Amino acid sequence: MTTTNIAQRYQTLLHSIIDAERRFSRVQGSVALLGVSKKQPMEKLQAGYDAGLRLMGENYLQEAQDKMPQLPKDIEWHFIGHCQSNKAKAVAENFAWCHTVDSLKLATRLAKASVASQKQLSICLQVNIENEPTKSGISLDSLPALAEKVAELRGLSLRGLMCIPTPCEDEVQSRRVFARLWRAQEDLIDRGHNLDTLSMGMSHDYEAAIAEGATLIRVGSALFGERQ
Repeated sequence: MTTTNIAQRYQTLLHSIIDAERRFSRVQGSVALLGVSKKQPMEKLQAGYDAGLRLMGENYLQEAQDKMPQLPKDIEWHFIGHCQSNKAKAVAENFAWCHTVDSLKLATRLAKASVASQKQLSICLQVNIENEPTKSGISLDSLPALAEKVAELRGLSLRGLMCIPTPCEDEVQSRRVFARLWRAQEDLIDRGHNLDTLSMGMSHDYEAAIAEGATLIRVGSALFGERQ
């Protein structure tokens, strides 16, 4: 894929987001595009940046640390992979966001590192929305208690929720799953949490996610092409 194709794909995605916002009665501009840059070469990431992309998400810490110095400083970096507790310090120091907080132990370590770095790390709590035994994430039943404890930690800003559903070709089923995360967030808001972010939807299902309240969609292959 040429860098010109990435610029075209980026514009196509932006128009698709605007169209979905209109079709599903969302406020225009309420959905942001996060480019998933894992396993992608630097020339593709630079092409995405040149096209206007400013939010990038990485799954692997070392890969991200190798890329960050080679790209412009105004990119907002989001950590979207499984975060091991022993990597919390480096994640807090290098990223503006962590989408995959699923335990008090991890949140506490991220908070400690953020305070030491004199910064505020925006986080999402990752929910295992379909209770899949092979996936990370907290259960819906355990979510309110974790949110209460995480919200008290200095150095962290609890912004919302994130999920990674099982890939599904059935848009109706996808929407049902995303709607569960939206309802969970509304419940937390009713409990007094000031949340503004629903990180859900990827290349194959982002329109269903937008229909059910996503504010941040994580798109990799539809923007950058297949990973190396």
